[in-house]
Amino acid sequence: MTEKKNYTVPIVMMVLLFGMISFVTNLAAPMGIVLKSQFGVSNFQGLLGNMGNFIAYAVMGIPSGILLQRIGYKKTALIAIAVGILGIFIQFLSGHSDQSIAFWVYLSGAFVAGFSMCLLNTVVNPMLNTLGGGGNKGNQLIQVGGSFNSVMATLTPMLVGMLIGDAAKAQITNIFPFMYAAMAVFALVFIVLFLVKIPEPNAETLAEPLGNLMRGALKFRHFILGAIGIFVYVGVEVGTPGIANLYMTTPTIDQAKGIVGEYQGQQNDAAFLQNLNDLEKQKREDSFNNAQKIIAGKSTPGLGIAAGVAGGVVGFYWFLMLIGRLVGASIGGKVSSKKMLGVTSAVGILLILLAIFLPVSSEIKMPSFTSSGFGMTLVPTKFMFIVLVGLCTSIMWGGIFNLAVEGLGKYLAAASGIFMVLVCGGGILPAIQGWVADIANFNVSYWVIIAGLAYLLFYALIGSKNVNKDIPV
Repeated sequence: MTEKKNYTVPIVMMVLLFGMISFVTNLAAPMGIVLKSQFGVSNFQGLLGNMGNFIAYAVMGIPSGILLQRIGYKKTALIAIAVGILGIFIQFLSGHSDQSIAFWVYLSGAFVAGFSMCLLNTVVNPMLNTLGGGGNKGNQLIQVGGSFNSVMATLTPMLVGMLIGDAAKAQITNIFPFMYAAMAVFALVFIVLFLVKIPEPNAETLAEPLGNLMRGALKFRHFILGAIGIFVYVGVEVGTPGIANLYMTTPTIDQAKGIVGEYQGQQNDAAFLQNLNDLEKQKREDSFNNAQKIIAGKSTPGLGIAAGVAGGVVGFYWFLMLIGRLVGASIGGKVSSKKMLGVTSAVGILLILLAIFLPVSSEIKMPSFTSSGFGMTLVPTKFMFIVLVGLCTSIMWGGIFNLAVEGLGKYLAAASGIFMVLVCGGGILPAIQGWVADIANFNVSYWVIIAGLAYLLFYALIGSKNVNKDIPV
């Protein structure tokens, strides 16, 4: 009788990796607040770290699948974790680098971390399925991992907001506790996975060269439009809360004037300046320079809401994504992907339109972090509608994927690799939205989200139809 092996330890490690994917990925967008504060960059430049993280998917999407086939799941996971430690460490070094190069050091770290996240995404789903023995148990473990992923997505912007404190004086060094924790978790998982034995799924031998299979997949119109849909969807998912965070935390013109006045007054106070260390002096100078740009019209003013409050509001978006996924899983067997994607896209458009046209004077209480702890805080009602979009985006990935690969047969695996490449939309679309915020304002930038949701609605209603059924699969 064959003894059933206990894989509890590697399962826990894989679930931790599921959470780390979310943590590292969702750290990139709120880091835009820090980059804007410390380096005085634009909204577009502040989102370059997020862009670098996702652009790595475009570079590594297909190679990661090839690597998985050639060296197996365990070795690929170990390489991914090692690269993740390196990426976080480079970002950590940016906090110790000279101000003239620190911004670029951070961006390179975000890009390296993106390589790791792409590799981990390729490994953790099939590995959890295998550790669970496949079938319902394997799927259950994937759902557990996905739930933990959503929990980390909820907590990351909240905790980053708490660490930042005053957004106008944010520095990379404020985020060091998170970086220490991330490197420690990665190191722990690396050691455990290196020491334990885990089953190694046999890589499928392709009957045809990968290039031929990819070209075959690209013959299907509904797949091409669906691949574009994945690009757009990830951009909408990331940009909706990411730009909201920048919108809320960027100082108002009046706050900027106050920062300039305070700085100029303190410059004449020799006793005050003598008690400041170099880091505090740098923070004050960066804050002063950024405020001057807002006053001069060279930088878009925001609402000047505390980073902890903004982080709590944005975290609620990711919490609603978790709720939406659970609801989607419960009704997925009864409601078609086409209907789910169509309805959520239409509702998302309506919510963003309400957010665009509602004045900031209209306020509502939302959960957030304040100086006195967690509680309900008044914020502009428009952010409630932006946050509610999380319920819509929560089920879109599965809906787009199911519609796009319908009828692809032997081209399915190659199609999945192409999808992984187009995850880079999560970096490109938010950067475009940030650029629109720079040349117009934050409110106008949400028309980029409207355009993205309109495309997804088109895909659900028209573009998802398979018009190439004559192609042998």
